[in-house]
Amino acid sequence: MAGVKALRKIQLGRETVAGTAVAATAVWRGMGVIEDQREPVFPEEHVGILGGVDRQYTPKLQAGMAFDAVPATYEQIFHIFEAGIKTVGTGAADGAGTDKIYAYPFPTTSLNTIKTYTIEGGNNQQAEEMEYSHVADFKLSGKGGEAVMVEANWVGRQASLSTFTGALSIPTVEEILFGKGKLYIDAIGGTLGTTQVTATLLEMSLEVKTGILPKFTADGALYFTFHQFTQPEIVLNLVYEHNASAEAERVKWRAGTASQVRVKFEGSTVATPGTTYSVKTLLIDLAGKYEKFEKLGDQDGNDIVACTFRARYNSTAALFASLTVVNEIASVP
Repeated sequence: MAGVKALRKIQLGRETVAGTAVAATAVWRGMGVIEDQREPVFPEEHVGILGGVDRQYTPKLQAGMAFDAVPATYEQIFHIFEAGIKTVGTGAADGAGTDKIYAYPFPTTSLNTIKTYTIEGGNNQQAEEMEYSHVADFKLSGKGGEAVMVEANWVGRQASLSTFTGALSIPTVEEILFGKGKLYIDAIGGTLGTTQVTATLLEMSLEVKTGILPKFTADGALYFTFHQFTQPEIVLNLVYEHNASAEAERVKWRAGTASQVRVKFEGSTVATPGTTYSVKTLLIDLAGKYEKFEKLGDQDGNDIVACTFRARYNSTAALFASLTVVNEIASVP
């Protein structure tokens, strides 16, 4: 039977022991395929054969999967954060509310622990799986009139033929909409999320390199032995309406002034409001400085300005970067 694109699917399982494959427990509502990234080598040699002989060896096994850009949802985005920032697992209670709070601060003086996944991918013809999957980089982006999009690149130990875990339900999700977002920019010594910058933010993209690298050692196997944390890199690209607010931010760039930035997206009301939240929420919280302001551009004949804000730890704010998701799921499935 031939494989059918419409019958592709992606299923995720949270590993108890990193690298030990598990059955899937969740369906990812997005797109992507597993790529076998093994590296066969054909060594060069002089043996009197014009076309070379078929001597070949494989010194390294690795797999990867790109989660293609899809609308981000309050119910599923935490899978990427769990495997790329920090494992939380269970949402924190918000008073007597039905909402659960998942906070993902990036590490500063000590390392986080992430959750590795077994990912199943394929179609009706053949399923494959890759264990010890973690997120190398991800991106959140959006612009006026559209949903916030999420994409991620996963790294796994190896691609193996498998079968899909059966009887998994497709989860109900709610899309994160750019138009429901708000931008806040506060002084480094102020209170984050206090000063809203209105009628200014046209587009944004948060680009994160997690700094998590696979480490290959002489340990009796061709796949990587463990993952290593290195310095993450986080930038927030913004497109502003060219107005007084944008010009005030350009002044900060020229002066090298640090700021606190929050981008907040809110969704539907939860069944029972909590002490802190009453709606589904995604928070992007950063401290840092503007790295670049572009020359004036235009959008449909209207002047705009693009800029880049680089997240860096600030001791006054005691903040580097943190993402928070609020939904009504008790624990990550």
